[in-house]
Amino acid sequence: MMLSKLTKASLLIGLTTSSLIFATSASATDSSADSSLSNTSLNKVVNAGQQINHSAAKSQQKVNTLTDQAQTKLQQFHVVTKEVDGLSVYNQQMQAQLDSQMTELAQLAKSMEEVSVIERQISPLMARMISTLDTFVTLDVPFLPSERTKRVEDLKTMMNRADIAVSEKFRRVLEAYQIEVDYGRTIEAYSGVLPIDGKKMDVDFLRIGRVSLVYQTRDGSRLGEWKQSSKGGEGQWQPLSQDYRLGINKALRIARKQLAPDLILVPVSTVPVSINETATQAE
Repeated sequence: MMLSKLTKASLLIGLTTSSLIFATSASATDSSADSSLSNTSLNKVVNAGQQINHSAAKSQQKVNTLTDQAQTKLQQFHVVTKEVDGLSVYNQQMQAQLDSQMTELAQLAKSMEEVSVIERQISPLMARMISTLDTFVTLDVPFLPSERTKRVEDLKTMMNRADIAVSEKFRRVLEAYQIEVDYGRTIEAYSGVLPIDGKKMDVDFLRIGRVSLVYQTRDGSRLGEWKQSSKGGEGQWQPLSQDYRLGINKALRIARKQLAPDLILVPVSTVPVSINETATQAE
């Protein structure tokens, strides 16, 4: 049966529409599939980026930690280096002191070897010094006779004692000599008893170095001075004029620190020298 043209046209339009609808549906299905695939890939990329950032943060933390440790170690290295430099200088100083001490030890060892020789030589020397001091005190101006004589006797007794070291003995002998030397440049006043005209009288002695030794009785009625002998013999006391009384009283007060030092008028005990002795000295 033959279709009319109108029917054919309608059928053709229907088929075309169906084809378009099918094509559109197929195209939508394909687009939806592509979109789902794109979202999945994007999520993977984002996750990978996050993992990379997380790994980079961890790496940076490790780098920071290692940097801090390196700075700490560097500071410790500088501190230790300074300590090493200081110890090096200290060791050099200690080595120099040690070398000096070793030199001193060698000298001490040498001195110890010579001690016995020195002791054998110094003991006779001290004996001669004490004997000379004894003679000097005997021939000197007779001031403080008991004190000075006792000092010499103590030295003689000391020389026989084994419990006193040789060095201490020598020190005491030198000390006695120093005391005698000091007598020559000091002024001193002391009291004592002196035989005058067969009677023992209390007097005040005045010593001015070794150039003047005078006395005055307690009542001031008598004055005297010591005169050394020009022939090396024993000297003697001689009366002194009352003109010296004020000067001697002033000097006694100065010696006792009752007055300030001042000029004083006292006799000077000089040893008379004969013409023959003067000529001999001149020759």
